[in-house]
Amino acid sequence: MSLFKARDWWASVLGEGEEFDQGCLCVGDVDNSGSGYDKIVVGSFMGMLRIFSPHPAKPEEQMEADAQLLEVQFPDPIIQVEMGKFVSCSELLHLAVLHPRKLSVYAVSGTAGNVEHGDQYQLRLVYEHNLQRTACNMTYGPFGGVTGHHFICIQSMDGMLMFFEQETYAFGRFLPGFLLPGPLSYCIRTDSFITVSSTRQVECYRYETLAVATDADTRQDSDQQSKSSGKRLTADWTLVLGEEALDVCVPHTSSAMSSIFVLGERNLFCLKDNGQIRFMKKLEFNPSCFLPYGSVSEGSTNILMCNHNNMLLVYQDVTLKWVAQLSCVPVAVRVANFPELKGLVVTLSSDGHLQCSYMGTDPSFFTAPKVDAREVNYDEVDTEMKMLQKVIRGATKTQGITQRKPVVLFNAEVIQCPECVLYSQVKIKSRSAVQSPKMTVCVQPPLAVTQDQFVLDSMGMAFSVCLSGSCLYLNDLSLCLSGIPRVSQCKFNLPLRLVCYPSSAIKNAKYKITVDTNKPPVNLNEVFPGTTKSENNESSALGFQLITGSKVIVLASKTSQRYRIQSESFEDIWLVAKELVQRFDQHFASLGVKDFRNSFTGPIPLPEYFETVDHHFELRVNVQKYQDLLSERAVQFRAIQRRLLTRFKDKTPGPLQNLDTLMEGTYRQVIALADAAEDNRERLIQAFTRLQSATHLLILLLSLWQGLGSEQTAILEATLLPLLQDTPQLGWEESVDAAISHLLKTCLSRSPKDQAISLSTGPLTIPKDTSRLKKHITLLCDRLGKGGRLSLTSEANVPTTVMMPGQKYLTLEAFISHFYVHTHIQSCWIV
Repeated sequence: MSLFKARDWWASVLGEGEEFDQGCLCVGDVDNSGSGYDKIVVGSFMGMLRIFSPHPAKPEEQMEADAQLLEVQFPDPIIQVEMGKFVSCSELLHLAVLHPRKLSVYAVSGTAGNVEHGDQYQLRLVYEHNLQRTACNMTYGPFGGVTGHHFICIQSMDGMLMFFEQETYAFGRFLPGFLLPGPLSYCIRTDSFITVSSTRQVECYRYETLAVATDADTRQDSDQQSKSSGKRLTADWTLVLGEEALDVCVPHTSSAMSSIFVLGERNLFCLKDNGQIRFMKKLEFNPSCFLPYGSVSEGSTNILMCNHNNMLLVYQDVTLKWVAQLSCVPVAVRVANFPELKGLVVTLSSDGHLQCSYMGTDPSFFTAPKVDAREVNYDEVDTEMKMLQKVIRGATKTQGITQRKPVVLFNAEVIQCPECVLYSQVKIKSRSAVQSPKMTVCVQPPLAVTQDQFVLDSMGMAFSVCLSGSCLYLNDLSLCLSGIPRVSQCKFNLPLRLVCYPSSAIKNAKYKITVDTNKPPVNLNEVFPGTTKSENNESSALGFQLITGSKVIVLASKTSQRYRIQSESFEDIWLVAKELVQRFDQHFASLGVKDFRNSFTGPIPLPEYFETVDHHFELRVNVQKYQDLLSERAVQFRAIQRRLLTRFKDKTPGPLQNLDTLMEGTYRQVIALADAAEDNRERLIQAFTRLQSATHLLILLLSLWQGLGSEQTAILEATLLPLLQDTPQLGWEESVDAAISHLLKTCLSRSPKDQAISLSTGPLTIPKDTSRLKKHITLLCDRLGKGGRLSLTSEANVPTTVMMPGQKYLTLEAFISHFYVHTHIQSCWIV
């Protein structure tokens, strides 16, 4: 940071909500007053044109209103403003205003006032050109060596240079190899135009070459822009920069030589007019704009440069001469002369801060006021110290209270309608005052909420949870209350009636599992109150009809302590099975039973689970197939297009030879493949949701089968559910295979010798088939059945690495730990 600040001489804020860029500022004697002093002309993207004649305000006044001479509102945005001799019958300065589709030249005149209101200024239109192409920027100068007049060159967004000889349109040329427009400037000494193309190289085109060249493109479709004869357009010289250019400027300081200055994103280049580099300055900051101007030293140039750190730097060639602090980040900078001070720096920011400043050595120092000396009363000091200590202790206790999680009260009402909606009301209580906490509601698709973020000004809110998809296997919702510096989370289950409704029970189904208990059978109506809709109102059978169409039945044995859950869909069993286990725990806990336990005797339904895995994997393979087919058809489509364009450009076109029919057929194939790929993507999302539900069911059965604790169940969930969604870089199959392989080599290994065997390294890629994965899942279940226990403390001797998305390599130990922590956190978020 500089010790010295740029001293404000005059400043103004232009409009409200307007935007400005580097072409929106120019200075000069626009009204041709002959006083030798400059006026400031500013145009905005909102179409507002303003002209100022700044002068410092008196000490008792903030700003004199007569500094603004003129303000005009145009219907079109103003891209650039320039002053020059643009009228053929006059050598006075006129104002050129560039709009996206129009170039207008105005005359600014002032009339002396006879009253105290001052002079009056008017803006008169001299001529205008309607553009057939959208303009990007413009430059002007005595093209072709004319004297006493200036011509205008406009660069369009599609790479056409349009030349206007004052009131007349001259010609237009397309730049070769054009992609995106860049900065444009004119060199008087060589009569050439300098621009920076999208290939990051400086290109120079002579005016004579442009005038006689033939445009190779046939895009000249306007009435003004007719074809001309000549040779093909080529650049006079080029120079590779290797970075994007922010601006190009050619100051006219000497007739013997001229320098071309190019401001890049990281470097400043100074070139000779033949394309050779004079010098290059590496910048240690991000520049925003610059302005080269003449120096008092022979053979050197001064450069004003502004950066995004609010700094104004003055260079003499490559030597830094001065640094000053600005109040904003300029997008345009100019040097102007005003009545009381010459050489003022005029800056304009993107939000309209216009400032005239100068640089000096009078820094702003802050002088602390003198403190009145008084005698110290030690009794008062001691009393004040005790009071402050009491306040500190109270604040510490309050901070400890505020760090506790808020109490969340949840009240829900279910209304049956074509799309089941749950109207929710959440109340948050805190033991101390909090300032504008934010709450985020997280549900997993296909559930949706009407509003997912709240700012709790009144400590209360309401939102609705509804079903917005075609498959549903989760009913979790989580709330996250965030503030500074604490985040509290609360997770709870939504009512079961949000995802299903009572139905009649059936005796037979395709998929069945049996849950055992160590207590006598209970009345299912007591466990699921208000959900019975079975024949004869039996208490031993319950039916649940999921909104997606599947039906799940719960049957209680009348003679044993077993409960059977059956359905025509394997993955649909999980939601009801989870609810049954949880409600059993709550029911017996309310009765004071402490030794109640759920169990599963097996066998683990791996064949049914593997059907879901194979279906998901098949859809993933189809994704790659559709991508390959689309690439082939796209290459074929582009090849046919090139053939047709060649035929159409030929001066003597021949027959198309059914190329148009082939192109239409290829187009239909591309559209059909794209529709099929999109349909496969939707099916893949549903298949992954079904796979998640089936995996949750497998984890539940394994935990009941072997009596796994909460820590082991969390490790199992992190292993079998490492991802919230499939990505093109990493899928469920390879992630689970790597995680299970690590467990089989560490905590579930048969002997310490197996732990010493290092796993294969390299990036995780989609496997050829699921045979290896199914084999590892079978081994995992087998070793758990033989007494194996899941733990992260038993690590392999040699850490190995696998690829993770967004990282280069990660050890498999960190891989499992990452998924364990990630899944543990996501169990609170369910995003």
